[in-house]
Amino acid sequence: MKKDFLIVLVVIFFGAFLLNGTKIQSVDDYYLTHVDDISPDSETINISIKATTILDNMDKLDDNLKSDKYLPKNGVILEDQEMVLRNKDSVFDLLNRVTRYKKIPFDYQGSDKNSFGSSYIKGINYLYEFSAGPLSGWMYKVNGVFPDYGVSKYYPKDQDTIEIIYTCDLGRDIGGYVNEPTK
Repeated sequence: MKKDFLIVLVVIFFGAFLLNGTKIQSVDDYYLTHVDDISPDSETINISIKATTILDNMDKLDDNLKSDKYLPKNGVILEDQEMVLRNKDSVFDLLNRVTRYKKIPFDYQGSDKNSFGSSYIKGINYLYEFSAGPLSGWMYKVNGVFPDYGVSKYYPKDQDTIEIIYTCDLGRDIGGYVNEPTK
């Protein structure tokens, strides 16, 4: 009888605990809910994701992706977003965090899976390398410059502006052709 009473008491306690509105979160989920908690002393960056070059190359875009769901009418997937810059955040860390926070599909190849030793952006919002032709894919700028580092090897500083940009012509259409010196 005491055993049954104890079990009922545990069930009632557990039920009250759940109904009380206690929210159990992983560390990642907690930080995602506080991604935009910017205080006056926070170091911050601005990040945006744009695929505007596709608008001039719609004939190259995979027919399955010709929808506002994948490519907004203005080509902007993410307007400038201010984010807290945490210690040792790379461009990849910031991109990964903002896409998860904004629920934008993001696919990448880990640094251990390629010869460059840096994570590689495979696709954002279902727009992948080669989705808009054989020379298309994702590149990035920091303060208007295309770094000579992969996204997980570049560590931005306070007040940097990061642009994640889709190219349809190996960077020529966005000023970042890979076989020319960085401008």
